Amino acid sequence: MTEQVDRSKVLQQLRMSDIAFRILTRSAAIAVLIILGGIIFSLVYGSWPALSTYGFTFLYDETWNPVTEKFGAIAPIYGTIVTSLIAMLIAVPVGLFIALFLTELCPMVLRRPIGIAIELLAGIPSIIYGIWGLFVFAPFLQQHVQPFLIATLGNVPVVGNLFAGPPYGIGVLTAGLILAIMVLPFITSISRDVFEAVPPVLKEAAYGLGCTTWEVARYVVLPFTRVGVIGGVMLGLGRALGETMAVTFVIGNAHRISGSILAPGTTISATIANEFTEAVGDLYTSSLISLGLILFVITFIVLAFARIMLMRLNARVGK
Repeated sequence: MTEQVDRSKVLQQLRMSDIAFRILTRSAAIAVLIILGGIIFSLVYGSWPALSTYGFTFLYDETWNPVTEKFGAIAPIYGTIVTSLIAMLIAVPVGLFIALFLTELCPMVLRRPIGIAIELLAGIPSIIYGIWGLFVFAPFLQQHVQPFLIATLGNVPVVGNLFAGPPYGIGVLTAGLILAIMVLPFITSISRDVFEAVPPVLKEAAYGLGCTTWEVARYVVLPFTRVGVIGGVMLGLGRALGETMAVTFVIGNAHRISGSILAPGTTISATIANEFTEAVGDLYTSSLISLGLILFVITFIVLAFARIMLMRLNARVGK
């Protein structure tokens, strides 16, 4: 009888702990949704004066004049997209190749030091990247890289417009290169971890069939880890879209659109960081908050596109 009572007490305690755990996890999930909803509401509420005043013209107007209270968001939007695109075009292939080297080709003695060095790059504060970019990287580009690009590609049809103008040093290209260096550790670390999770038997079978290292990486490793790789790329893209201080130092902070990636520009986060503390008037502040809302929407679209792409990949594999 005593054993049955003790057993019932233990079962009751387990049941109560399970209920408490379920309530705790559900509350955490609901809290995330509440916080997200609060952020969206705050952005929409704060940006409503500007959106109601300018309408859709706010999205494609290049004017940004606090004196006359005429604001347009196309220049920061353009700078955000272009710098992030440059960063990902450089960081994604380089990060994947580094991860493949560390997992497939690198000697065991060097794997740990190189891996630690790459992870240390992720721990460097963004303002340090900005200072280094302004005082070291930008002068190097101005003196050596940009003149070479202007001389070799400046007269090429179509492509030449991207490399027109004087070598400023700072500009959209410089910001994109700094962003590429900043997001590279995230893409490399996540890709390396998922590459190491590939079952050795799959790679050994491919090598046994006579595949080269490149063929194993292309037809075995990458297909098996595509979800993790895309997740790492999306994490790096999110970092590139929202980066503030490093971009603010090297992009030039010019509210205009130029066909040349060597020219100065601006991004949404750089504009908010530079001008929010100096914003005078409700319309000026609301315009800056509207930029934050636009950045939120861009990030949401990117994440939704990544989710749809993963669903299509999984459906294709299922077929």
